[in-house]
Order: sequence, then structure tokens, then C-alpha cells
Amino acid sequence: MSIEWTDDDPDTGEKRYVRVEKFARAWRFQVRFRRRTEWDRTVVPTRDMWETLLDALERRYRRREGVSDEDLAAVRKVIAGLPGDRSPGTGGTPEP
Repeated sequence: MSIEWTDDDPDTGEKRYVRVEKFARAWRFQVRFRRRTEWDRTVVPTRDMWETLLDALERRYRRREGVSDEDLAAVRKVIAGLPGDRSPGTGGTPEP
């Protein structure tokens, strides 16, 4: 499974292409700044990248496009384990 979107690089503000692939139960994030260039596979995913992935999976899940309950649970678990939890009930404040 592969999901792609565009966003702005938080460091430079430059438009970038983001791709996430799931293979062997592992999510792999890749980015590139121009079309037809090599994907950078060394990117460290941010919370926003994980949340965008979760949003895309939830939309695909409703349309039954190959997304399982296991996929959603795995991404939610990763997001919950990230520092600065923004889950409901915390008021959006990061944890110490």
C-alpha cells in the first residue's frame, strides 16, 4: 500500500512530496522536493506526517480501499506514543 500527498517542509517552507509505503507491517516515509528525482528514504516522520497518514487511512477505510483495522490501530498507537500528545482531553498541551 502506498499513500502520497504534498505539504510544506517545516524547516525551509519549500513544497515537498511525501510518500508512505507499508511493507511487512512497517510504515516507511519518503520525501522529495522535485518531481522525477530520487526519494529520500532517511526522513524522520513528524507528528504532522503521522496524523496526515492517519487521516488518509481513515478516509480510505470508509471506502474499503484495502485499509484494515490493524493499520488504523498501528498508526494510532504510534501517534499516541509520540511526545507532545494532542489527544482529546489534554487541551492540546504537550506532556512534560
